Amino acid sequence: MRPRIVPLLLLSAMCLLLTSCVAVPDRTPDGHSAARWQPRPGTAWQWQLSGRVDTRVAVPVYDIDGFENSAAVVERLHRDGRKVICYLNTGAWEAFRPDHTAFPASALGRTDGWNGERWLDIRRLSLLRPIMAERFDMCRAKGFDAVEPDLLDAYTNDTGFPLTAAHQLAYNRMIAALAHDRGMAVGLKNDLEQIPELVRDFDFAVNEQCAEFHECPSLTPFIKADKAVFHVEYKVPNHTFCPLAKRLGLDSMRKRLSLDAWRSAC
Repeated sequence: MRPRIVPLLLLSAMCLLLTSCVAVPDRTPDGHSAARWQPRPGTAWQWQLSGRVDTRVAVPVYDIDGFENSAAVVERLHRDGRKVICYLNTGAWEAFRPDHTAFPASALGRTDGWNGERWLDIRRLSLLRPIMAERFDMCRAKGFDAVEPDLLDAYTNDTGFPLTAAHQLAYNRMIAALAHDRGMAVGLKNDLEQIPELVRDFDFAVNEQCAEFHECPSLTPFIKADKAVFHVEYKVPNHTFCPLAKRLGLDSMRKRLSLDAWRSAC
């Protein structure tokens, strides 16, 4: 059975109501003013990083892979009244990305636990800034509204580099500025220990497994700042984490680790 088509104007109005978003003044690199999307708590979302994107999920926000999806996919989601977040790995090198040769071997550390991925030396801002800028340009050119930069907590891992909290703060703020310079919102991925220092630099948060590791209260600075927290669990059942998520104001769901189309929202 084909899905029932909702008239565009009605769907757009519904989306505006559901997202409870505001426009944050910003400026693009050419100096023109732009309205940056600001998702508020209470915004349902879908996170799909594997397989062909299922555009039929009735939520106002999608988070999808920036490399693997075309401008046509983003445009389709926009026609349905949705905001779209561009997933990028900004903390590790990935052998399977088209720009993998732009990273010199000296900037690659130990594996991050995923096949074909190695931690980046985030101390090297002048080296990494133009590479990440090109990736953010790609997201903007495809029409994405925001960026989800992954692995922003390298300093807490065994990367092979002597990274400090100060190195991470500098890198994360550089990443946030790259998004804002292009008129896009940006989310802080995990990095719970640095939320107090970074909540003003980021427009929302994306978190994995805070219920499993008993860390969800650490995300409340975003909620208090009226910024959405997009949260997923992989192992903890909904009936266990959803009451806590609702009490804290998180926008939560359970996903498979493969991050395919399946979701079980609170």
